[in-house]
Amino acid sequence: MRAKFYELYSGLVRLHVLYHATREPVFGFGMIEELNRHGYKLGPGTMYPLLHGMEKRGWLKSNKEKAGGRSRRVYVATRTGRQALKAGQERVRELFKELTEDES
Repeated sequence: MRAKFYELYSGLVRLHVLYHATREPVFGFGMIEELNRHGYKLGPGTMYPLLHGMEKRGWLKSNKEKAGGRSRRVYVATRTGRQALKAGQERVRELFKELTEDES
């Protein structure tokens, strides 16, 4: 994702993170790789503040875990995060319907 479009897509990135964090614990570099597969080009300087901000809002909670002799912070969705994801999914469905109306 190009920097100039980040503001436009940042909500979608957050929804993507929440989606994965409701299914399994996620970590910064893993989410960078996952988002890259979907065309979002984020670096650590964007991803880690995003994760910290989502935790500050109460959407995620984190713990430190050992992985390969190293410590990393992993995140899971909170109840509030699950509610935010559900609301976001509804809005994305509505927007998608509106954006594709003319194509039918």
